[in-house]
Amino acid sequence: MIVADMSMSLDGFVAGPNVSIYNGLGDGGESLHEWIFEGKSDAEVADLMNDRFANVGAVLMGRRMLDVGIGPWGDEPVFHAPVFVVTHRATDPIEKSGGTTYNFVTDGPDAALALAREAAGDRDIYVAGGPAVIRRYLRSGAIDELALHIVPLLLGAGTPMFDGSEGVDLEPSSGHVDEDGVAHLRCRVKK
Repeated sequence: MIVADMSMSLDGFVAGPNVSIYNGLGDGGESLHEWIFEGKSDAEVADLMNDRFANVGAVLMGRRMLDVGIGPWGDEPVFHAPVFVVTHRATDPIEKSGGTTYNFVTDGPDAALALAREAAGDRDIYVAGGPAVIRRYLRSGAIDELALHIVPLLLGAGTPMFDGSEGVDLEPSSGHVDEDGVAHLRCRVKK
């Protein structure tokens, strides 16, 4: 299964304005991920992330997401799987602890997807983002399920999750609202 997973604000943004290497989620964007950490011990956060990636055999992401995330993700990122980075800039693979290797694919999103499928085998492929990569794979019909964590926050501006070009039909498969008011919605992509 190919799953895209993203936290977004109530007004549809996955990062605030002014995203940069030193401000990876933009102004106010860090609040989009507080639900992962708030009120949890380090062990509880580790368990949550391990559960999230338990059946992941490969990860897809765009170069910009890697550029803003590689520093904060540290020496042992949560992925524990090969990561295929869609980019125009060739770079040697970057190996991290725990089984994460960032592989840079310059032959386009379809080539990255083919490599991810091969690496994942019968395990899931996790599309981490950014939103342009998720939209590309939604439009192509590659994504089977979209997991959105809708945070009760209005950013007002920033990087939108959707831009109207997706052209896909979604069918809710599960959802709940947690104690922090974050709505966790999973939708199957109708093929």
